[in-house]
Amino acid sequence: MNEHPVTGDGDDVQAGDGHLTNTINVDIGGTFTDCFVSYEGRQASGKQATTRYRLTHGFNAAIEEAAGKLGVGADELLHETDLVRYATTLAMNALIERKGPKLGLITTAGYEDTVFIGRGAQWHDGQPMERKREIARGRRPTPLIPREMIVGVRERIGTDGDVIVPLWEDDVREGLHRLVDQGAQGFIVALNFGHVNPKHEEIVRDIIREEFPDIFLGAQPVLLSSEVAPRRNEYQRSMTAILSAYLHRTFAEELTELSAVLRERGYGHSLFLANNAGGVNPLERTTAVQTYNAGPVGAVIGGEHVLRQYGFPNAIMTDMGGTSFDISTVVDVGSDDEGGHHFYAQMPMIDRFRVSISMIETRSIGAGGGSIARYNDLLDILEVGPESAGSNPGPACFDQGGDEPTVTDADVVLGYVNPDYFLGGQIPLNAEAAHDAVRRHLAEPLEVSVEEAAYQVRRIVDGQMGNEIYKETNLKGFDPREFRLFALGGAGPTHACGYGAHVETPEIYSFPFASVFSAYGIANSDFRRAYEQSVKVMLYSPSEKEWLWDPDEFNDVVRGLQEEALRDAEDLGAGRVQFSLELEMRYGLQPHHTRILSPRLFVESDEDCEEIYRAFAREYERIFSKAATYLKGGVEILSFILWSVIPTQRIPLPTFDLSGPEPDDALKGRRPTFWGSTKGWVESSVYDLSQLKPGNRIEGPAVVEAPDTTVLVDPSWSLRIDQHANSVMERVET
Repeated sequence: MNEHPVTGDGDDVQAGDGHLTNTINVDIGGTFTDCFVSYEGRQASGKQATTRYRLTHGFNAAIEEAAGKLGVGADELLHETDLVRYATTLAMNALIERKGPKLGLITTAGYEDTVFIGRGAQWHDGQPMERKREIARGRRPTPLIPREMIVGVRERIGTDGDVIVPLWEDDVREGLHRLVDQGAQGFIVALNFGHVNPKHEEIVRDIIREEFPDIFLGAQPVLLSSEVAPRRNEYQRSMTAILSAYLHRTFAEELTELSAVLRERGYGHSLFLANNAGGVNPLERTTAVQTYNAGPVGAVIGGEHVLRQYGFPNAIMTDMGGTSFDISTVVDVGSDDEGGHHFYAQMPMIDRFRVSISMIETRSIGAGGGSIARYNDLLDILEVGPESAGSNPGPACFDQGGDEPTVTDADVVLGYVNPDYFLGGQIPLNAEAAHDAVRRHLAEPLEVSVEEAAYQVRRIVDGQMGNEIYKETNLKGFDPREFRLFALGGAGPTHACGYGAHVETPEIYSFPFASVFSAYGIANSDFRRAYEQSVKVMLYSPSEKEWLWDPDEFNDVVRGLQEEALRDAEDLGAGRVQFSLELEMRYGLQPHHTRILSPRLFVESDEDCEEIYRAFAREYERIFSKAATYLKGGVEILSFILWSVIPTQRIPLPTFDLSGPEPDDALKGRRPTFWGSTKGWVESSVYDLSQLKPGNRIEGPAVVEAPDTTVLVDPSWSLRIDQHANSVMERVET
């Protein structure tokens, strides 16, 4: 990674000199709000139900819980905190509920239907595989902007940025007045090849401000596609700008309120938002689309940090929460900050729309503790998910009006989850309601016992999760047996042996902070931002049989992005900033690209070009095989992605001396757990996770309880506590 000094006398100590002391890191999920605090060298976590009606309530409650564990008041903690990082679901919620404002889109005449056509596959974009197979039932997503709110203006910019047809300003004024008359509350300008030459988009913005200054319309957002996503492909670029404008208002209102609450309680710095590229940035430098799926991405960053301390190269992060099951992979992690590769989505998707941003790839399915189990009388089968009971009303055992059985209800019936110790007793569960829901909705239609029906729920949901893990690794060209598996989320450690058995991973790791692992990952996130530009550069010409003849064609793009990044770093007060370069490349005229980490930030010779090509060829061979490489077809660079990283403080795992294997001091008692019709009910030992010592070993079946999760050790599995006080589960040879 290339490091560069930043000019200027910035005095904002929050930004990147690695000496932060106190941080608060919050991840709001669909069911729970998680908090991880680092204060005066100590760490604590908090977990509270997400208050969807007003997110600040759950946010404050989680901070107060963590502060209580540290023995300080929440206001005192906030006053002494250097940095608050926050992963928000606001963008996701506003999009799901379609609560955005009425917007107007100004585009090139003749291209008004681009966002409706999509890429020709819009009818199944963002859909699970089983839905994609139902071709006759395929439906395009409900558009965010109706056709009558789109106007075309006469203009044309060529692929090289030359103006072919000047902009007809009368078209702009006429279309603008039509949009305002129909109630437009914001404007998006997305003209063809605006990312190559933004001149016409900027003129349109000037006309909007001239015709309707703030005194008439108020502060209505005007977004240019060339600024939001300066990338090729007009559909993705347009949708990225549209989504940014659509989510802007809810995003701004909620975060303004949150910032005000933090200031009132004593926090005196900027609010920083986690983004889906794997970093954090100040609120004022973060768009709504960048926060989409930031929570699951936090788990990727946390997993990479943990891997680096263990010295393992590869891991699969699995996060089973209340609503979803998230999967991500990290490979080739080294012992220093240079190692580690996480995958960026080939076709990044938000909801059912393709976008043009660098987003770390995570895969989600509707499989969580709140996933609803139903009997399908048409097919005579039991189905689990993807619909979730959420936190309100929640599973039947929550006793808040929920009537249908969920995965959590099944775990209660099977004896895996203690009804009196869910979230450390904060949420007492009604075991009788769980039994009743499983009996009425599942056992009676299936004509089996209540425990058999509940066990089927567990087997089905574990099979679904194991299948997704297997597909996720195999489709990337990896063998899951070469990966450690990290079981995260509140429900992950409870089901890890079940879904881990499907992929035959050598070891499963769970952590004392597993249920707030995304918040832990956010706590170890750098100030990280991508600066992107789509520029086609021919790295190797097949006709001339020579490498890039003018290095400035490559270097000028990188320098331009670097200058922009350095200006932002100077505003943050950073002393030094690290740069790395990624390239989207392809063999000549191929429809799809392959993304690589460039071994060179700048090129000065043919040898540099060959080094870049070798990096591309290695990744291409891994995905498609060596037989698919074809240098004679030429090699093109399509897009440049420059990463700016300002490192922040890392939170190391603690290290302890190992004790003996006997866990007797942590034994809480015994209770029966059910393991299918063959084994039936088995009297199982129950342990207190906080009392287990490094070196202790437990044979399954056993239950290990913690305030925020339950670690279930299946039969034929064992658990040991390692030197970092983490739980490691392994298959026992039988």
